[in-house]
Formats: sequence, structure tokens, C-alpha cells
Amino acid sequence: MDRSRAATLSLFMVVLVIGGSNFVAVRFSNEELEPFWGAALRFLLAGALFIVIALSLRLTWPRGRSLALTALYGFFSFTLSYALMYWALVQVTAGLAAVVLAIVPLVTPLLAATQGLETLNRRAMSGAVLALAGILWMTLGDDGLVIPLGGLVAMLAASLTISESVILSKRVSMNHPVMNNAVGLGVAAPLLLIISLVAGESWVLPSEPPAIWAIAYLATVGSIGLFVALLLVIRQWTASATAYAFVLFPVVTLLLEAWLLDVPLTARSVIGAVVVMAGVWLGVLMPSSKTRAGTG
Repeated sequence: MDRSRAATLSLFMVVLVIGGSNFVAVRFSNEELEPFWGAALRFLLAGALFIVIALSLRLTWPRGRSLALTALYGFFSFTLSYALMYWALVQVTAGLAAVVLAIVPLVTPLLAATQGLETLNRRAMSGAVLALAGILWMTLGDDGLVIPLGGLVAMLAASLTISESVILSKRVSMNHPVMNNAVGLGVAAPLLLIISLVAGESWVLPSEPPAIWAIAYLATVGSIGLFVALLLVIRQWTASATAYAFVLFPVVTLLLEAWLLDVPLTARSVIGAVVVMAGVWLGVLMPSSKTRAGTG
């Protein structure tokens, strides 16, 4: 394995750990803060940090079509997706929310093909189906998977907007990742504030340690670390390949829930995790004569 591929895989692992833990952190945030306000506060802080970094690095701000695409990336990636996810996480557990988002790799290739960005890859689709089967096996018991209808619809809609944001991030991936996020969060934070205002939420700062630490983590590592790493990965991989992160997020989330909330890991969970890993290997990591994971 060459150094470039190894570096990209390392960044992909960083994305998995941060992305999976973010679901749990948002649950802690939602215990004290109302959902849209919690998302807005997180992105106000993270956006300010990104702007400071961009100014200190003397980066050039995008213009024209590049600026429009970056703003659209911020709208889909941060405004729509996170408004839906934060609201859904008031009703469903972090693990269940992550499970629903596992359909992102199934939706992304379809959207990318429709927009002429990629051609459909049978192996990638087969791997996504196998990985999704592992997630369902890991989370469906004898009584089935019970999710409130509102939360389910919100997470399904979030999956669609995330899939589109992955495609848009590929289109703007040649921009500096700090600048993409400075612009994207600069668009998202005011819009989330407007949504919060319309929803009649109260704007209070967190006072309990779990919520304070959750917001601090989400605004720094959970935003700056995740969004920069994700954009660096997508520079090397296709939109569909990068979307496999959403298949693995539930594995990280469920493990963290087991650790932090004493939820026991069962044989079903272990078997499901193995199937998920096999699906990801088949769809994006296994070398082939025609395509490699680093390029699609």
C-alpha cells in the first residue's frame, strides 16, 4: 500500500471515530438545549473558528460559481442535514439514528449517476447492500426496530440531503477544506438560527457539564476535525466511496453507547459488525483490476 492510500485510509478512520461519536454527543446536547438552537450554537462557534483559521492562513475566498457551489454545499451539508438530524435525535437513540443513515451509500451513487458525476458501480452497490444488511442484523431483534414515525421520516430525509452534500463536496473538493467549511458554516449558522426562531425555541447557553462538554467537543473536534478530514478523503475517493463512512458510523455509535450507557454488546451485534466490515471491503476497499478504493 502506497503512502497516499495509507494516509487516506487513516483519515477515513478518523472520520469514522469522530462521526460515530458525534451522534452520542448530540444526544447529550439535546438533553439541555433545544435541537435547532443546539445545532446553531455549535455551528456559530465552529464557523467562527474556521473563519479565524482561514484568515490566519490568508486563504483566498471563493468567487462566482465556486462560491455558489460552496454555499449550496453548506446549505445541504449543514443546514438541512443537521436540522433534520438534531430534531430526530430528540426522538430516537443515537444508535438507531446512525442505522437509518446507513442508507446514504445506497442513495449517493444513484444521485451521483443522475447528475452525471459517476457511473453506477455494481460491486459498490453490492457492498453497500451487504453492509446495510449487517447494520439491520445488528439492530433488528425479535420485536423489530421501533422508531417514532416523525424521527424515522426526519432521518430518511437527512439521508437524502447528506447524499447530495457528499456529491456537492466532491464538486468543491479542490478548494481548501478550511475555506469550504468557513463558507458552508457561515451559510448554515444564520439559517439554523432562523429555523430555531420560527420554531419558538429558547436560546440559552448550556449550564450542565454533559451539555457543556458536548457543545465544546462538537464545535471543535466534532466539526473542525470531522469536516476537514471528510473533505480531504473525498479529494482522493469518489462521492460513493466516501459515503461508506455512514455505513460504519453505527458500529462506532453502538460501541460508544455500550461503553457510556452500559448497553450490552450481544453476539448479534458482533456478527452484524463483521458483515458490515465485509460489505465495506467488498464495495470500496478491495483492490480490483479495473478500479481501486482510492479512485472509486
